[in-house]
Amino acid sequence: MKKYIGDRKFYRMVLAVAVPIMIQNGITNFVSLLDNIMVGQIGTEQMSGVAIVNQLIFVFNICIFGGVSGAGIFTAQYHGCKDHKGVRSTFRFKLLICLAVTVIGILIFAFYGEQLISFYLHDTGKADTLAATLGYARRYLRIIMIELVPFAIIQAYSGTLRETGETMLPMKAGIAAVLVNLVLNYILIFGKFGAPALGVEGAAIATTVSRFVELFIVISWTHKHKEEHPFIEGVYRSFRIPGNLAVKIIVTGFPLMLNEALWSFGQAVLMQCYSVRGLDVIAALNISSTISNVFNVVFIALGNAVGIIVGQLLGAGRLEEAKDTDRKLIFFSTAGCMLIGIIMSLCSSLFPLLYNTTEEIRQLAAQFIIICSVCMPMYAFVNVSYFTLRCGGKTLITFFFDSVYAWLVNIPLAYVLSRYTGLHIVPLFLACQLIDIVKCIIGFVLLKKGVWMNVIVKSGAA
Repeated sequence: MKKYIGDRKFYRMVLAVAVPIMIQNGITNFVSLLDNIMVGQIGTEQMSGVAIVNQLIFVFNICIFGGVSGAGIFTAQYHGCKDHKGVRSTFRFKLLICLAVTVIGILIFAFYGEQLISFYLHDTGKADTLAATLGYARRYLRIIMIELVPFAIIQAYSGTLRETGETMLPMKAGIAAVLVNLVLNYILIFGKFGAPALGVEGAAIATTVSRFVELFIVISWTHKHKEEHPFIEGVYRSFRIPGNLAVKIIVTGFPLMLNEALWSFGQAVLMQCYSVRGLDVIAALNISSTISNVFNVVFIALGNAVGIIVGQLLGAGRLEEAKDTDRKLIFFSTAGCMLIGIIMSLCSSLFPLLYNTTEEIRQLAAQFIIICSVCMPMYAFVNVSYFTLRCGGKTLITFFFDSVYAWLVNIPLAYVLSRYTGLHIVPLFLACQLIDIVKCIIGFVLLKKGVWMNVIVKSGAA
């Protein structure tokens, strides 16, 4: 067991990277949970409308994540070999790709938002409910589109800061933003302190304002600490990126970006498959995913820790240390999430009671929560496997491992079961989660072979 368990120094190092990310994501998801509960207090139609739009926004967010992550692989390795010029070039690349994805995202939502929302509206004999849900979703989307701009820029800055060892500032900025979001949600959704009760529009305004607050904090702090982060010095004097580096980032990063885009789109398609069974399913999945996201921060943060720590070790040429560190991180994440899953299952019947909805939706949500809690160790292993493959630049392999698997296995299974069988939504959802056991086996084989152990940068190459 010694090769799977590190010493105190190892866990201090891992937690120093993972905990700030965990806290930031945890607070963000916790406030999203409160936000979700507040909207859920207004009514089921409002909650469902916001949930559908957020599923679409999720696709955009993951595309941005994929866009910056390709360059982020190089950022971590350049930082590992102390090449600040290389870090600066990767940061510029991130800004440009974020701008392009944001423009495309806004155009799609502006011209095709209503059609995309309508794909999720399926029910029998409830035309008025469907119309109301569509109306709330449209009003929410119209405002939340503004939030896409600061979100994209934040990812370029925060991602680079984390990859160069600064995890505290993004955490602090995130905390400030979610506190602003929480306060404004309470005021604007319910009309407190003399403000009008704006409902779902108030929730959208609160989220947008909080993003601009976060953006201001991240940008101002980074540019005031140029000595600690030399990459930001003169970063806007030009947007020149060495051609050979740009080509390498595109070749390495495009499969990653395509993977994230296809994977997130696949999650939206999965939700659409489930929505065939009615709006009650959308509402219940919204409740269960909200609480799941709070608990998922553990394995998500540890996955990011793999990308940062192991990526830096690879960049420094310390391959055996990278292999040993990765093995221990995988064990730590998977074993820890067994405990997290137990805690989450204890919340399964209590959390849905916080929503102003029907008893049927509450019971359905509780069953979904139990399924997610049982599958959490599996989610953890898949997530850390993904980040391990990615940090060594094996983005083509991650593309097949992640999105291709989703489109060839997860989505066809959900599509067939939802449309061509009478299977109840609960066993249907369970089957679509457990199929990822096959993905775990594939990940284990790839990690065992060590295909990810790859150094992709050289000092002074940028």
